[in-house]
Amino acid sequence: MSPLKQKHVCVIGAGLGGLTAACTLAARGFRVTLVDKNDWLGGKAAVLEEGGFRFDMGPTILTLPSVLRRVFAEAGHALEERVPMLRLDPQWRCFYEGGSVLDLHEKPEAMRGALEKFTGDPKSGDRYGDFIDYAKKLHGISERFYFWKSVGGIRDTLDVRGAMSASVLQDLRNLRMGHSVGGTVRSYTKDARVAQMLDHFTQYVGSAPDASPAVLCGIAHMQVDEGIWYPLGGTRAVPVALAKLAAELGVEILTKTHISRILVRGGSVSGVETSSGKTIACDAVVSNCDAVRTYDELLGKEKRSGFRSRKYRPACSGVVLYLGLRKRYEHLLHHNFVFSEDPHEEFRCIYQDGQPAPDPTCYVCAPSLSEPGVAPDGGEALYVLTHTPYLRQWHDWKRMFPAYRKVILDKLKRAAGMEDIEERIVVERALTPEDIHERYHVLDGAIYGLASHGRVLGAFKPANRSPHVKGLYLAGGAAHPGPGMPMVMMSGWIAADSLDADSREGVATRALARA
Repeated sequence: MSPLKQKHVCVIGAGLGGLTAACTLAARGFRVTLVDKNDWLGGKAAVLEEGGFRFDMGPTILTLPSVLRRVFAEAGHALEERVPMLRLDPQWRCFYEGGSVLDLHEKPEAMRGALEKFTGDPKSGDRYGDFIDYAKKLHGISERFYFWKSVGGIRDTLDVRGAMSASVLQDLRNLRMGHSVGGTVRSYTKDARVAQMLDHFTQYVGSAPDASPAVLCGIAHMQVDEGIWYPLGGTRAVPVALAKLAAELGVEILTKTHISRILVRGGSVSGVETSSGKTIACDAVVSNCDAVRTYDELLGKEKRSGFRSRKYRPACSGVVLYLGLRKRYEHLLHHNFVFSEDPHEEFRCIYQDGQPAPDPTCYVCAPSLSEPGVAPDGGEALYVLTHTPYLRQWHDWKRMFPAYRKVILDKLKRAAGMEDIEERIVVERALTPEDIHERYHVLDGAIYGLASHGRVLGAFKPANRSPHVKGLYLAGGAAHPGPGMPMVMMSGWIAADSLDADSREGVATRALARA
């Protein structure tokens, strides 16, 4: 075995990013130890089973399956053999106050007709087509400059030699620097309800559309291009498949093991220390923990100089209700959004005032339509997510939760035709921002890592290759390229690929020195 392949890497955290990094590194021949404080693998992509119901506890929407396909391809496997999936179309159903309902279809051609009928405006379909064409351009820019490499700022995206080429200048114009998602969306549609639907792509990254850069409109085309998928067995099937692959590749997996410190010697990673005082020596670390908490809590103060944690703000948190219903609602699709009446007030409450919105948007996942086995015959394993502010000092969710639970259920009764929901509930569990903070060790209970706010630089997160500590790499929703299932897995792949590239460069440098 070559010196390159003898390197030992410790991956901290077995969420989707950590599992992806571990599989990629092991497939490339590294010795990998994967450590997690929990007794399960997958992080937020956990499962709750009770009373014959099965709930995905964290992410429920899988887009960009090409990312997962690349991970399995590293080990010579086909995604379809490892994770059977169903393609969902329509992708969402949207419910609005007043009773109007709009389905989001995958094909832009189908959406054109649906929008013309929904709005009564014969030009609305063409405007949507124009929006998707623009989103396609942004998606292309992301693929060329932003995805699949470690990026921590705008300098990392540009090739200086080609920065003044006509194609790059056109890309810069298309980015609409200084424009927000909200403003861009409204330049393509006059209907407030349609704008609210298109705004909601930024909720994949837990950020406000009026404060997020226009480039995030590209998410709309990503979803059109590759669709929305449901893995059989739920999204939990993804970490299960990755964990199986990791074991096959020889990854050492340690659960119920809490890492308290990353050890650094001479500016380089030398190992990790567990809360029990055990030291695991290694040549490099991939941290799938929150990026800010990695720097602030796992590295000594003298080792994290240069990292400015204050410039990053947490994304939003949320309240999640897991409701086992004795009878499913036939009018729900697999994915549903029950929209607030005034999104500007909703986002102001969440992102500016730090208070739960009195009239929130609720995401409702009803998976029995795709997989009846998630519930007893005729029942439903309903997942309801309502975004809230990240944790503030004045929040006491043990006191706040009962009243906010009522707000959420009243919203479903009023706007989504679920008037008898409380009579149908036979199993109920919940997560609050406090629970999320403690359970997943994230920053201030943020579900989506760090907010993407800032009309110019809002899309940038901490780089996957640490510029401050040699041998430290970052993965997860609080690292580049950000939150959401595909992005988190992409972050793990980038961290692993960057580590591999640095190792090869180091071997080449040592060989030249010996010569």
